[in-house]
Amino acid sequence: MSLTLLNFQGLRNLQPVEMTPSSRINVISGANGSGKTSLLEGVHILGMGRSFRTRQLKHAIQADEPHMTLYGHLSGEPEVTLGVRRLRAQRELELRLKGDKNARLAELVETMPLQLINPDAFRLLEGSPAGRREFLDWGVFHVKHDFLGIWKRARRALKHRNALLRRGRIHPQEMVVWEQELANWGEQMDIFRRAWFSDFLPVFEETLKVLLPLPGLSLHYARGWDKERSLSAVLHDSRNTDQQMGFTQQGPQRADLRIRVNKQPAVEVLSRGQQKLVVSALKLAQGRFLERTAQRHCIYLIDDLPAELDERNRHQFCELLEDMQCQAFITSVEPTALRNAWRTNTSVKMFHVKHAEHGLSKLMPDD
Repeated sequence: MSLTLLNFQGLRNLQPVEMTPSSRINVISGANGSGKTSLLEGVHILGMGRSFRTRQLKHAIQADEPHMTLYGHLSGEPEVTLGVRRLRAQRELELRLKGDKNARLAELVETMPLQLINPDAFRLLEGSPAGRREFLDWGVFHVKHDFLGIWKRARRALKHRNALLRRGRIHPQEMVVWEQELANWGEQMDIFRRAWFSDFLPVFEETLKVLLPLPGLSLHYARGWDKERSLSAVLHDSRNTDQQMGFTQQGPQRADLRIRVNKQPAVEVLSRGQQKLVVSALKLAQGRFLERTAQRHCIYLIDDLPAELDERNRHQFCELLEDMQCQAFITSVEPTALRNAWRTNTSVKMFHVKHAEHGLSKLMPDD
């Protein structure tokens, strides 16, 4: 599945965009600040309902415009239409999927799996566990359909337990109810996560070997509580200390992926270029794993691919991307940096974003 049409209105500094992308590789070049990343942001909002650049979507709406409308077609039989509209005056998103005006965000996310590789992706190595949990749960969500419901129930139980901890006086019967709920759904989350990780790990190792052979690198899953004890026992025994802290210290909300090189945190050992390749291997492995397990394909958004990679590593990255059955949107300041990186039989379209009138930028095919 790939995007066959994109139509953006009122997005940042871009003139209205109507783009017919290639089913495989789309390279978007332009000067700094021209709007290349805004195009990727538009696709991200269309598929995820949120931006990777701002927490408040109103900031992605073009100045003096009352709303932003993003619309796309996905290939398939039949073709799938999807759209997102955000009014400046209201916070709620208007979603449309296959003509349904009451589509839910989870349906949108499931319909168009996206992976983003940009400077923020370094957080998988240097950031908090929250980003790695999101990466982990994205993978489980797209291959285990029951996971979302379990995740929501565990989150609800955690919220209620934390509220009870902050009350000052705990009612044991109430606490037992929500601890049982959290223990039940948390253990089930762990089962799903462990099963996914066990299957994902060899795909990641295979992908990393192509991009950057690192014999000492290891990836481990930590479930978020003592591996020798049940979650129910942990929650019961930590009740007093949790009350002092005001929140639940152990549980599925503390899960993590630990990335090390020779037992040291990878971020402390690897160069910036090596870090980018490790992060890219994680992201590309997500797509390869999805292809193998669910016969579905990611769409990749890759911001400034050439940055921090030498010519050899750029070509290695591009070859791996070509071998996957996926569509990619890639930005680059210099169009020549990627013009000759592809095989002759790969469908590649080149676009250019150029500053135009009234401070807005225009997307044009690059002939």
